[in-house]
Amino acid sequence: MSFIDAVDVTKTFGKNHVLNKVNFHLESGSKCVIKGASGSGKSTFLYIVGGLERLSGGKIHVGQHDLTRMNDDQLASYRNEEVGFVFQFHFLLSSLSNLENILLPARLGKKNVAEIEAYARNLAKRLGVEECLKKFPFEISGGQQQRINLIRALSMKPSLLLCDEPTGNLDSANSEIVTELLLELSEKQGTTLLVVTHDEEVSTHFKTVYHMVDGVLSQ
Repeated sequence: MSFIDAVDVTKTFGKNHVLNKVNFHLESGSKCVIKGASGSGKSTFLYIVGGLERLSGGKIHVGQHDLTRMNDDQLASYRNEEVGFVFQFHFLLSSLSNLENILLPARLGKKNVAEIEAYARNLAKRLGVEECLKKFPFEISGGQQQRINLIRALSMKPSLLLCDEPTGNLDSANSEIVTELLLELSEKQGTTLLVVTHDEEVSTHFKTVYHMVDGVLSQ
């Protein structure tokens, strides 16, 4: 069995069929991108893989987890302990410093905060945002915010990293930096990486590319 196994996954909202019997398999440590226009269903599929949405039909396994059978508490633990999310919008809390934002998942998950902070500071130094840690999100640029978002996603060393239009709000230079960092860091950590995007430039960095059109996935 692959690390991600999705079989005949469907998702409906009322009479609207967002996903139509999607079959998708990805090995552990692999890197893959799903391309598609806005409204194609790619983000919905990503949210199902990440345990943020429930499917309407079919089956999906991630690692040892049968997401179809998990209750809300089990899905919450799965998201916190094993999945890192990078979204187009960073969702950093303005009332917390950037470092506090990074450490929030660790505190909620009752992890070793000191150990994770040391790792996060090392990542921040590598990404050139070490001086941003003591600042608040509104005090730094969009490119810096996305790097803080990336550090937060990687700080728990997730087995699965899910990215929804991670470069959507960035200029071409920062888009290139973030994409390369995602690939580099996931490679070093052995993290399985799944990115959904409509950005042609992002997809050129991946060997495995899928296409989503009207809820139908093809390679």
